[in-house]
Amino acid sequence: MDSRAIGTRGEELAAAYLERQGYRILARQYRFERAEIDLVCFDPAPRPEDGGEIVFVEVKTRRGLDFGQPEDAVTPEKQRHLIRAAHAYLYEHHLQRARCRFDVIAVVLRDGQKPEIRHFKDAFWAG
Repeated sequence: MDSRAIGTRGEELAAAYLERQGYRILARQYRFERAEIDLVCFDPAPRPEDGGEIVFVEVKTRRGLDFGQPEDAVTPEKQRHLIRAAHAYLYEHHLQRARCRFDVIAVVLRDGQKPEIRHFKDAFWAG
């Protein structure tokens, strides 16, 4: 698998994982200028009267850990790009007042093994 196929596989696994957790996928690969948000989701609150949150998800996928943990690739520069793209998404969809957060999903694919998926809620702050 080339790196694009690995990334696509990781995003598919992450989306399926989130849907099993009750999230609704609103967009995949949302682009704003040079930034891309892998998944934009809605995470409903446990109680409907509490609403829910828009969740911007960065998915990082690796075939092993030779180059470190996948989540370590979400650098401060990457976070700035994601935040800018998230602001654009919220503006475009008239959701500027919505509660939102940034999550990271790390996926490790190893030959012959079940994919490892780790979900980091509130991985960084948009401050």
